[in-house]
Amino acid sequence: MLGLFGTLNMGTRSLATQQLGTEVAGNNLANVNTPGYARQRVQIQTSITVPSALGPQGSGADGVGIAQLRDVVLDRQILSEASIKGQLSAQQKGLQFAQASLGQQIDTAGSGGQHGIAEEMSGLFTAFQSVSSSPTDLAERQILILKAQNLATQFNQVGARLDNVAAGLNDSINVDTKKANLILTDIAKLNGEITKTEQGAGGRANDLRDVRQTQMESLASLLKFTASEASNGSVQISVDGQTLISGAVLSDTLETFDSGGGKLLLRTTTSQTPLDAAGGTIRGSIDSRDTDLASVRGNLDQIASTLISRVNAIHSAGFSLTGSTGENLFTGTDATSIKVNATVAGDPRLIQASDTAGAAGNNKVVLQLAQLASESQAGLKDQTLSGSYNQAVAAMGQDLSSINTQIGNQDIVQSMLVRQRDAVMGVSVDEEMTDLIKYQRAFQASAKLISTIDQMLDIVMNLKR
Repeated sequence: MLGLFGTLNMGTRSLATQQLGTEVAGNNLANVNTPGYARQRVQIQTSITVPSALGPQGSGADGVGIAQLRDVVLDRQILSEASIKGQLSAQQKGLQFAQASLGQQIDTAGSGGQHGIAEEMSGLFTAFQSVSSSPTDLAERQILILKAQNLATQFNQVGARLDNVAAGLNDSINVDTKKANLILTDIAKLNGEITKTEQGAGGRANDLRDVRQTQMESLASLLKFTASEASNGSVQISVDGQTLISGAVLSDTLETFDSGGGKLLLRTTTSQTPLDAAGGTIRGSIDSRDTDLASVRGNLDQIASTLISRVNAIHSAGFSLTGSTGENLFTGTDATSIKVNATVAGDPRLIQASDTAGAAGNNKVVLQLAQLASESQAGLKDQTLSGSYNQAVAAMGQDLSSINTQIGNQDIVQSMLVRQRDAVMGVSVDEEMTDLIKYQRAFQASAKLISTIDQMLDIVMNLKR
């Protein structure tokens, strides 16, 4: 049997156990608004039994640990979905910047924006038509030069803006890589602290694990990685098969490198191994630059190149009002370099509108230039110049719309996972208040038990008086 002193010890242990329960419930309440905090529970188990004449007799209860309520499967899913969301968000940003760079309203791409390439291209062909109606009118010729210059300027400006977007995406890749390195450093330090704490105290470093999980979720939004937990509580992190963190050791870090043409990619700093981030904002920025933006820029350069070559081929065969021939209307090869020939721009008489020398009123050449507006171009997949540009703008609009839809769906998935995790690890004020009352009553009962045993001991002591 326990006896009076054994029962007194049981009451003392019970007081300590219920006090611990109160402290843990209070800690949960204090962290109800702490991001990434997983609620904790006291693990209470029956104390060892003691033999008695009636059989084994219980000796109370002991607090044996503080458990963290966390679902590992949900945590992994959230890490994976964070990488997907980061990638989509970066692609969305890149497409939005590209859309703004074009200066076109995507939903009215067929008619062009107020100051976009589509409108300026239409203005050029209208000017060709006007000169064909009055081949000797210098005012109409001057307007034609102005329209050609406006179109060339639009190509130049859009090309420069798209280059700036590409440079901005490179900057984003650099910034996100530096952020990833900082987070990796923090996770390695947390690994060391968790291992030291758990080996020394013998329990789980719940609060440190919460911080580490939050850091890992931040890292997942930047790039996709693989994480595996070791028996000592540390987490090993690898990217594309390359180990970056092993225990408390930061094995390697990340850096960007120029893969050619100013396109930054990711690799390890020490081993110089190229990496595929496979997710996160770094992957999204790379995809946006090398796929979405490159497609828009390629289409723009192809349209500008086709315009230059077709207009020059027709114009150079004509004759000007002065009888000269062989001049190109445009110089350059793409959207960045296209310009109006300075010689022609300086003298509207040098526009070669006639197909016959000395025939000032002849409009055959400039009429051919006007007809280019409706002529299918083999280099543009048998589309017209305007039609090709409008399709490129519309295609980018469809890509952006698709990304927007995917982000909407991704938000739903992430919200569902977060709600599921909150149901497991989130702090419920009502539940914690109930636990506080439960532990308070148990503490009071334990105190009453000790008081009763004290009275009984007093009685026993007084029996010999």
